[in-house]
This record gives sequence, C-alpha cells and structure tokens, in this order.
Amino acid sequence: MEKDNRANFGSKLGIILATAGSAVGLGNIWRFPYMTGDNGGAAFIFVYIMCVFLLGIPCIVNEFIIGRYSASNTARAYCKLSNGTPWAIIGYIGVLTGFLVTSYYSVVSGWCLQYIYASAAGHLKGDPQFFASYFADFEKDPIKPVIWAVVILVITHLIIIRGVKEGIEKASKALMPALFVILIILVVSACMLPNAWEGIEFLFKPDFSKVSKDLFLGALGQAFFSLSIAMGCLCTFASYFTKDTDLTSSAVQISVIDTVVAILAGLLIFPAAFSIGVSPDSGPSLIFITLPNVFEQAFSSVPIIGYIVAICFYILLSLAALTSLISLHEVSTAFLHEEMNINRKTAATIVTVICSVIAALCSLSLSDWDAISIGGKPLFDILDYLTGQILLPVGGFLTCLFVGWYLPKKIVRDEYTNYGSMRGKFFNIYLSCVKYLCPALILLIFLHQIGVI
Repeated sequence: MEKDNRANFGSKLGIILATAGSAVGLGNIWRFPYMTGDNGGAAFIFVYIMCVFLLGIPCIVNEFIIGRYSASNTARAYCKLSNGTPWAIIGYIGVLTGFLVTSYYSVVSGWCLQYIYASAAGHLKGDPQFFASYFADFEKDPIKPVIWAVVILVITHLIIIRGVKEGIEKASKALMPALFVILIILVVSACMLPNAWEGIEFLFKPDFSKVSKDLFLGALGQAFFSLSIAMGCLCTFASYFTKDTDLTSSAVQISVIDTVVAILAGLLIFPAAFSIGVSPDSGPSLIFITLPNVFEQAFSSVPIIGYIVAICFYILLSLAALTSLISLHEVSTAFLHEEMNINRKTAATIVTVICSVIAALCSLSLSDWDAISIGGKPLFDILDYLTGQILLPVGGFLTCLFVGWYLPKKIVRDEYTNYGSMRGKFFNIYLSCVKYLCPALILLIFLHQIGVI
C-alpha cells in the first residue's frame, strides 16, 4: 500500500462528516420525503432502511476497500487491483460519472443560491401561480442560472485547492454541523404550526397496504442513489483513510446520518405543507415552487418568521448541495492531479473551468436554446439520464462482481478486518451479499428504471 506520501484525513470525525457530506444532498430533501409520504409512510421507511443494510452498506464497504487499499484516485485504484485486465474500466466509469454529475448538479445547486438571494431580498411573495412563473422565468433565463452555477463551483474550487485536511475536512466539520443545526431549527418551527400533527402522522403512520413491488424497487433505488455509490466519491475519500479506520462502522454511521437527514427533511416539509392543506409533490417543483408558497402561507400571521424560515431553508439546501459537490469535484481533481502529475491547484482549476462550461451548456439547454438539445432533449436531461440510469447502476454492478469474484479474498478480508486487528464477524455475510444479493438488487434497479419491470 502506497500511503507514505499521501494525504489523510486527520480525525475519525473528519472521515465521517466528509464522507457523509458526499451522501447527503438535494435528493435527501426533495425526493425522500415525497417518496415516503406517497408510499405508505413508515412502511416505506422500514423497507428503505432494510435496503440500506442489504445493498447500501455492502456497496459502500466495497468502495472503501478498493480506495484505502490502493491509496489512489478512483481510476488508478481499479487499475492497480485489476492487474492489466479489463476490470480497470470500472474506475474510469466512476471518474466520468463523478465529473458529469458535478457539471449538471452545479446547475441545480446554483438555483439554491438564487433562492437564498430572492428570499433575502423579499422577492418570493405572491400566490401559487406567481411562484410557478418565477421559477419558470428564472430557469429559462440565459444568464442568471449560469452565473449561480459558476459561483457555487468556484466556492467548491476554493475548498478543494486547500487540500484534504485543510480544505475538505475543515469544510465538512463546519458545513455538516451547520446543516444539522439549521435543519433541526426548521423542523421545530414546522412542527409547531397548526395542524402539523397531520403531516407528522402522514409521514410516520405505516400503511402496509401500499407495500408492493414498486415500493420495494423505489426504496431500493433511493438507497442506492442517495448514498453516492459508484460516483467515485467514496473510493476517492477512502484513499485518504488511515489504516485503523473501521470501514464497516464508518459505512453504517454514514448511512445512518444520510437517513436521519432525509427523515428530518420530511419532518420539515410535511407538517408545513399540511398546516395549509397543500399536498407536496416531488422534484424541483417541490422546493422551488411549492415550498416558498407553503412558507409564506404557513407563517402568514408572523411574516418575519416566514422570511427567516425561507432564507434558512435555502441555505440548508445550498449546504447539502455544496457538501456533495466537494466530494464530486475531488474525484476529478484527484484523477488529474495523479494521472497528469500536476499540482492540486492546477488540477482543480481545470476541473472547475470545464465543469463550468458544461454547466453553462446544461443551464442554457433548459432555456429556449434548442441548439443545446439532442433528439429534442435538453443536455441537462441527457446527462441526468446517462449518469443516473446507466453509468451508476453499471458501475455499482461491476464493482460488486469485481470485489466479490475477482479480488483475492485475502485482500478483501485484510481490509475489512484492518489486517486482523478487528474480528470482522460479519465478513462472510458481507461477502455473500456482494457476490450474490447486491448484483441482483442493482440489476433490479436498472430493469425498473428502464421500464422492463
């Protein structure tokens, strides 16, 4: 293992917060609550947690083992362990996926910054139709969304160039606690609203009649995508782990943090929505159209509180987006830094510039610029489909086969048990999941996404 001159995280807390930050993102706040409420409440949460343990945690451990053992960027990590075989392509898929997601994810992240500004400036006032028109006009604006996407990429860049300990770890130790504090304040505020209990009940009351194939596959997909599996983030961050890091314990803690954030987001959204009789929908329309209206109406008796809540909510979204962008950016930065033998600052600058250009094109493709569409679909949607529907499932599936069937069992066991310093009592269960269960579950996700099942 080539760890002598490689940067490491400086503390256990830094490892957990940085890696959890890569998992906690916008999907936790706009997708998980909606899926929970629409699929049986607590019944969905129960199935989701089961999916996290059966699929999410073993897949996280896979990437941790590869990253820490190789002590390299994601592409080189697979190259080292593949011994010149075609398995090496998995690492390049991970780097490409992380790079593409960085580019279009920054567009949505930039929307969050715009809404911080709009909330603070008092622009978000009106009826439901106003909020729908406001978002539609902003999304199609050829300049503002591009500027905000570049701004959040530059913020990410300034963190990345400071390195692992001074940049990524320090930022994570500041951003993740701030995210939790803001989220808890917002949850308390929402739960104190009139009729809030109806929203809480809607979220947590189990409706087992809704447990079905579609619910299971939905929970499975949410568990897989929410934990940043197969994006290169986990493998890259694991390359900075110390040799005494408990990989399984870290994977469990990260999964718990990710799930808690998602549930807390539901405790914010549903009580606030039910307090004014609004049924939350999913996707961008929830956080950029429905919720601004919800906040305004729910706190109409005390407008200043609604004003503060709206600002805090979009700060929360921006923090969640930024923690994910940091990990995504680092995947490409580490790759260029090591493969092109250039310094970190230059590598990060190349990534930031290219991602800014692609982000600008993605944003413009959502406007009236038809020239940036392929087959009638905006570039933004194409990259979202390519990464989410194809590259991520393929990367996760191949990684399971790689660890379960190709890697020498001794390497996997040594990393899992920290070279015998830990008992590793769940090792055989983990390896069986990776060999048989996880590939089958990822295949189900893929087939469900393309409409086969």
